[in-house]
Amino acid sequence: MARTVWDSTVGKKTVMAVSGLVMLLYLVVHMIGNLKIFFGAGEFNHYAHWLRTVGEPFMHYEWTLWLVRVVLVAAVVAHAVSAYQLSRRDIKARPRKYVHKKPRASYATRTMRWGGVILGLFIVWHILDLTTGTVHPGFQPGRPYQNVVDTFSTWYGNVVYIVAMLALGLHVRHGFWSAAQTLGAGSRTRDRALKTVANVLALLLTAGFIAVPVAVMTGVVS
Repeated sequence: MARTVWDSTVGKKTVMAVSGLVMLLYLVVHMIGNLKIFFGAGEFNHYAHWLRTVGEPFMHYEWTLWLVRVVLVAAVVAHAVSAYQLSRRDIKARPRKYVHKKPRASYATRTMRWGGVILGLFIVWHILDLTTGTVHPGFQPGRPYQNVVDTFSTWYGNVVYIVAMLALGLHVRHGFWSAAQTLGAGSRTRDRALKTVANVLALLLTAGFIAVPVAVMTGVVS
């Protein structure tokens, strides 16, 4: 039954919608946590340490954090695979390009695929930069506040992050709406409210995430 559901277009769209909502929930929580940087190094570093001790003593050190990471990796993989397979299925169904482009297609709709690629590459960069420190020359283990400030003190760190967050905003704006339609939440009476929620979420997430590099660039956070 699971294989039958997965092989269907509706099944893949459902997997894409659910995994997208899981990631969206994480993004909201992650953004709120990031904003703690405005309360100083002590507060931000304490928050980062708390993430590793959540659930103690029932859960061992970092167990909860690793559980969250596993769920996120599963969501990202499921989202990416279903998106790719749906894209290939769509191309096979329409081997010839449309003679006329859809005039009312929004910018977010036309760039969903490229936005997904940009975000996928950014996730890899972000982990190597602020989690493992692989591409971060001045990385200091256990000092996330200093690492964030160091990253956003470079022009390339700001460019990569801001471009990715703009792509994220567009992706969330269209993705939330699509997920709602796929899961049957859309209706004539709710469509306007869902579109408003999608726009507000996209705006808040984009502004919230970009606020950190902007604060470092302007000296508000140093």
